[in-house]
Amino acid sequence: MTIFSALATSSTGLRTYRTWMDAVSDNIANLNTVRPTDAEAFRARFVVAEAVDYGTSGQPGIGGGSRVAGITYGDPTGRLVYEPDHPLADAEGYVRYPDIDLGAQMTNILLAQRGYQANLAVVERATQAYQAALQLGR
Repeated sequence: MTIFSALATSSTGLRTYRTWMDAVSDNIANLNTVRPTDAEAFRARFVVAEAVDYGTSGQPGIGGGSRVAGITYGDPTGRLVYEPDHPLADAEGYVRYPDIDLGAQMTNILLAQRGYQANLAVVERATQAYQAALQLGR
């Protein structure tokens, strides 16, 4: 694997993990979004990632990185909560909240941050190696 292919592979990981962090951040930000019972709840976003050209380079374990294959959405029914004093409450006093587990979202954001940091470290080290190679020519 060359320095440039390491940069290219890591950059795909950076994009994938950034998209994952964006989705999780959006889910956490909308955790307490209230809707009336006749409307859909906020739908959590989930990133589907996949390997790109994994193992097709002729060398075992070297592939083309990763990409976001798609975004899936959570359940639109959410959960009903009894809050009769809320301005959006129906005649029975219920409002609709998204069905998002904060603990799971916090775990996901930590995993995404660690993956992003790992790919960023590869980019930094490949850049340092390239700069060191340029210094040899002086």
